[in-house]
Amino acid sequence: MLPILAQAEIPEIHWLPLIPHLVMAGAAVVLLTIVSLVGSRLPPWFASAWTVAAGLGVLATAIPVSIRVSQLGPHSTIAGSIGVDHFSVFIVILLAGTVVLTALIADGFLQREGLDGPAFYVLLMLSAAGGMTMAVANNLIVLFLGLEILSLAVYVLVAMHLRRAESQEAGIKYFVLGAFASAFLLYGIALVYGATGSLNLIDIENILRNDNLGDNGLLLAGMAMLLVGLGFKVAAVPFHAWTPDVYQGAPSPVVSYMAAGVKAAGFAALLRVFFAGFGEVADDWQPVVFGLAIASLAVGSMLAIVQTDVKRILAYSSISHAGFILVGVQAATDDGVASVLFYLAAYAAMAIGSFAVITVVSGPGDEGTGIDSLRGLAARRPLLAAAFTVLLLSQAGIPFTAGFWAKFEVITAAVDARSFWLAVIAMLAAVVAAFLYLRIVVAMFLDAPEPDAPRLRIPRGPAVAVAIVVLFTLAVGVYPEPILDLADDALLSLRLHVPTH
Repeated sequence: MLPILAQAEIPEIHWLPLIPHLVMAGAAVVLLTIVSLVGSRLPPWFASAWTVAAGLGVLATAIPVSIRVSQLGPHSTIAGSIGVDHFSVFIVILLAGTVVLTALIADGFLQREGLDGPAFYVLLMLSAAGGMTMAVANNLIVLFLGLEILSLAVYVLVAMHLRRAESQEAGIKYFVLGAFASAFLLYGIALVYGATGSLNLIDIENILRNDNLGDNGLLLAGMAMLLVGLGFKVAAVPFHAWTPDVYQGAPSPVVSYMAAGVKAAGFAALLRVFFAGFGEVADDWQPVVFGLAIASLAVGSMLAIVQTDVKRILAYSSISHAGFILVGVQAATDDGVASVLFYLAAYAAMAIGSFAVITVVSGPGDEGTGIDSLRGLAARRPLLAAAFTVLLLSQAGIPFTAGFWAKFEVITAAVDARSFWLAVIAMLAAVVAAFLYLRIVVAMFLDAPEPDAPRLRIPRGPAVAVAIVVLFTLAVGVYPEPILDLADDALLSLRLHVPTH
């Protein structure tokens, strides 16, 4: 036994690229340990401050990783299973920012609802660590493990409001449908392995470049099942059925993380698998993504109009935004992938800010999420209404906002890829979606507030989070070049893989 173990090849591990992941996951474990030892003696703000510090720590440790990538170029570690490139750094930074902003939003909410704060933050950080693993995965099994870490934590977060039956129902729906999606993903991985003999995305790319497997039934079925599993995570039609009910029933801060962080991790995995791994057979999966994009744009835009609950409106809006992002994926070009990354950053800010406002307005019990709760908000809290208006107009794609450039980039990528009909449908969907955002703005500014409307108290955390995302939305709307440059660098490193260091 010992000689066999001595001869086993132990992969070389470079720890620097793993530090951001260790910081996020380690912070969750340490917080859990501190809470178990100290308990109620901790101040109520401690867990939130700890989570914000962990997110900022991930942002700080991502900088030397980016510098290393600039020096060595894109490479991999742990036997090629972890990709070290600007693409993964971009998503890691995006997820870390999502964690920081969600922690700020959740602090006042958890105290208002009397929920177990430390558990929320531990699960949030563990879920983000799983999303970061999805972003760096060069191996399909590593990607699956990251997806399960992300998903299991979110299942509990959705159902954690024990005094709301809607939260329990949402958690069960999300768990059951998520289990089906995970099964599809795992079967897809098995079929891809059967077709190519490898689980490593770089090896799969080389195999597809050198061998004619475009008509291989196992490969096509495997790609289809992978698309189903990842389509569930990004809420693409027809895998969207869970979204409205889960968004409405889950605690509002959890929904902000799901709309921004979970969606970003899902699309990061989708890009890494289909662009880097299956890029050589793009002609086989592009038509399917084309259909998913059209369906998501149509269903998200049209069904959002008839909703009366703001969280359901934003849920269908999230489906529509997934359709816009799929427009960039369908292009299967460098510009398309760069536009997807830019869109993910812009949408993360818009979604977190929007649900931060809903968290404040919903009131005790998280029940006041109907559009009636926003009537006359401009008279009650003018700054909050103005901030929400900026975020809604950005989602509608109004010029001088980040949302305008996000939609412009993905539609331009579709036109350049000669997907003219898809570009036209995307523009029509943007016009339809603008109606529902303006409907909310009208309710805030032109309708009179309810006579018995309570006075809104805005905790400091959500106020800071909303201010940050509004400034980001306006700044990127006026000067988008820095984020566009980061997206271009991330794309370049996703394409230019070099041998393992």
